[in-house]
Amino acid sequence: MAFDRIDRQILGLLQDDGRMTNVDLAERVGLTAPPCLRRVRALEEAGAIKGYHAELDPPALGYPITVFAMVSLRSQAEHDLAEFEEHMAGIPEVRECHMLNGEIDFILKIVATDLKAFQEILTTHLTPAPNVASVKTSLTIRTSKLKPGIPVSSG
Repeated sequence: MAFDRIDRQILGLLQDDGRMTNVDLAERVGLTAPPCLRRVRALEEAGAIKGYHAELDPPALGYPITVFAMVSLRSQAEHDLAEFEEHMAGIPEVRECHMLNGEIDFILKIVATDLKAFQEILTTHLTPAPNVASVKTSLTIRTSKLKPGIPVSSG
């Protein structure tokens, strides 16, 4: 789908503030409310907007630990990859699961309430997961940038 300047403005504004009212959005992009809403609906139907959600503060909700786990599998056959991904989908603390190209097969972002809880996730859910050959973990010390989404140019 080709996006014009107004579509890109709408996407950028909604990515920054998904709770923005249609009236405010329309005003910011220079439209009246009805055509702005039609554009938003068209962007949703085209799949450019996949959903809306609140950004939560993990430490405030009892999840101060964030760990990145690099996972190598014994086999990269499609069935084995799918089985691993399905297993990860069932672990609530695994917030992201990305398949990689190179030495490591997957990188996971895992949140935990404390180090003991993370160890429990690691030893009971991750290392015994289907086809796992090795897991290397890195505990985050500080996050200096957390910007969900993508850069949206006004171009």
